[in-house]
This record gives sequence, structure tokens and C-alpha cells, in this order.
Amino acid sequence: MAGIFQDDLREEAMRQLFGLYKDEEEGRSGIDAFLELEGQWIPFELKTTSNGSVTTVRDFGLDHIIKWQGKHWLIGFFINTTITYKYGSPAMMAEWIRDKSDYIAKDMALKNLAPQKLTLTDLYAILGKKKFYTLTDAKNLQKNQYNKEQYLALQDCDQGYTPQRMLTLLQERLKYLIARGSTLNNPHIPFKYFDNWFEITENHAETLRKLVKQQLNNEY
Repeated sequence: MAGIFQDDLREEAMRQLFGLYKDEEEGRSGIDAFLELEGQWIPFELKTTSNGSVTTVRDFGLDHIIKWQGKHWLIGFFINTTITYKYGSPAMMAEWIRDKSDYIAKDMALKNLAPQKLTLTDLYAILGKKKFYTLTDAKNLQKNQYNKEQYLALQDCDQGYTPQRMLTLLQERLKYLIARGSTLNNPHIPFKYFDNWFEITENHAETLRKLVKQQLNNEY
């Protein structure tokens, strides 16, 4: 927890230094910061490190790949007594994201394919053969994946769930389990990956805006 707290303080200092905006409603899993540039709000991922390589997230998966595509990056290197800041555009981060996407691609294909192979026979083997299934049956299968309102909305008969609807829940449970198993455990971005990134040493807020504008212009 101490490390997380220190990272939070450093990221807040970076927002202040570079004139970035934090939407407090985003929470820890949301967008770290926004840069206002000529009426646009540019999303930023902020990272800090004290040893060179940059940690990412504990369960890195498809949702993070989608989240990080199109984001700009600002890295703070707090190494010994030296502080260095580097900026990378979405294009400069694309190779690393693409590499991780390729790594889990087969798992993602399996996640979509395997659940469709389940049949009512499989359902009966797991939950027993019933004419209807109850809310308790559904919760025993899906655990805390849904809230109460979602469970009730999925019921397709007065008695609860028909076998066909419960089969759908079983398929969704398998998708969830495969997706969890396909995540990477905190993949690090190596220090060398940032060699060609832009180092910002002065006029931090102004320099960052110039670099972002330049990179946006290069995309068109």
C-alpha cells in the first residue's frame, strides 16, 4: 500500500507540473489525466518508476489493450536523486501494446469459441437436470459476477430460469474464467523501450502541449 500511495503522490505532482486535469469520477481504474488542447481533451496514462522499467497492472488483459489504444503516455523516472520525464504518443506505445495483444490472441479466440461448445448435457452434469432453475442456482454458478438486478433481469420465466437460459449463464461463466486465466501478471515495460521517447526537462506544461500537438498533426 505504501508504494501505491507514493505513486499516487507522484502522479498528482505530475498533473500539477504538466497542467493536466484529473476527473475524480474516473476512480483508480479510469483515465489518469486529461490534457486540454485547443478544445480537445486528450487522455493520458501516467506512470512512475524508481528502477527504470515500468509496471503496468496485476491482471493485464484485453480490456487494458482497448483502454490504452489511443492514449498518450507520460512517464516519471524517479531514479536515485534524479527525476526525468518522458512523453510518448499513442503511436510510440503501439508496438508494446500490439505485442501483448498478439500474446493473448489465441486465448481470446478460445474464450469466444469454447463456451459455444457447451450443451444442455453439460449443464445437467454441473447443476443437475431441472425443469426450471432458481435464483440460488444462478448465483451458485455465476458467484458475484452479476448484481441482484442483473440476475433478476436475466430470468426468462416466472419460476426463474429455463434450462436454455441457464445454459447461456454457464457459457458466460466459462467466458469469464478463460478471460481471467488469459491475463498477464503485471507485464513490465522495459527501460530501453523509452529510448526514443521525448524527454521534457523545462517549461513542462508548454513543452508537453507542443509535443502533443506535433504528434496529433503527424497522424493526419
